[in-house]
Amino acid sequence: MGKENPFVREKLVMGLLISREEHRIPLERELISLWGPFDLVAGPLGFEYTSYYDGEMGTPIRRWFYSFRDRVDPSLLASIKLETNRIEGLFLREGGMRTVNLDPGLMALHRFVLATTKDNAHRIPLRDGIYGETTLLYRKKDFEPLEWTYPDFRSRENRDILIKIRDLYREDLKSGS
Repeated sequence: MGKENPFVREKLVMGLLISREEHRIPLERELISLWGPFDLVAGPLGFEYTSYYDGEMGTPIRRWFYSFRDRVDPSLLASIKLETNRIEGLFLREGGMRTVNLDPGLMALHRFVLATTKDNAHRIPLRDGIYGETTLLYRKKDFEPLEWTYPDFRSRENRDILIKIRDLYREDLKSGS
């Protein structure tokens, strides 16, 4: 019989899609108030992988990544996604359309997991309509996309950023902080 052990705390990573630059600073303040300071901010990056969000958010859409200094209990991923849904609601434009899209994820040494509200065969129910998706696996010193990995997370540019975040996490684990 296996013995239950507490989860190792993981690095919270927030992917941000934003169409109104004036919302970025207040959004960053909101994120910091909830999960503490960032140890890496990357962006703005282009987002030409899909037009899926154009009608709702407007264009141009830019991608940002935020890595939080303080690690979190991975069992809180659903709660974090529910909170990011609330935050998105603070930045709606006329007609209830979003100007920001937050994608919380957890960085472990061997995987990157995103939270989502969309069910699919490869997603695991967490709680309250939130699912977890292993989006990237870390093998041979690189993140490998999976069959279902979103196009922007497949890109070399974004995977390189996530490797830097993984390196921060690895160093954090080594130092024991």
